[in-house]
Amino acid sequence: MAENAAHEITALESRVVYQNRWMTVREDAIRRQDGSEGIYGVVEKPNFVVVVPMGDDGSLHLVEQHRYPVAARFWEFPQGAWEQQPDADPLEVARGELREETGLLAEEMTCVGQLFQGYGYATQGCRIFLARRLQRTTVQLDPEEQGLITRDFPLPEVVKMIENGQIKDAMTIAALALLRLKNLLDF
Repeated sequence: MAENAAHEITALESRVVYQNRWMTVREDAIRRQDGSEGIYGVVEKPNFVVVVPMGDDGSLHLVEQHRYPVAARFWEFPQGAWEQQPDADPLEVARGELREETGLLAEEMTCVGQLFQGYGYATQGCRIFLARRLQRTTVQLDPEEQGLITRDFPLPEVVKMIENGQIKDAMTIAALALLRLKNLLDF
């Protein structure tokens, strides 16, 4: 089925309509399988990682930061991309984002899966890592992360935070669900 998928929609022309350090937005003129034509907007962003830092006691380490597009602060798992190094090893990106945002180093990092952030409009994929056997070091925040705070939470409290809307980040919720489905978390 995947082989035929490439022929379902054919790009006739593509143009960049916006570009900055973090993303490129393009508009493609397309032809559908039935011959009708249209346009498709695509956001190109580098792949990113989500890191689920788990303490020896089963607690989970979250970060809270202001998210400008929705004008609010939310708790989430550490996550990010290296826009200047889009081909960087995802494991190294995960280690780097964990240290940068939380000041934690992990002796054990396990890739538990890969998801797409929103494949209906974006190319961006995400690798999810479980980080264990944590050690504290210094936080190294990027300028864009000013005001970020970090804290450990017991797993039941994280679940409650999702239930009551304190955690609204889809990738954090998806990462937690994936860990549960793979029997790496018990709740």
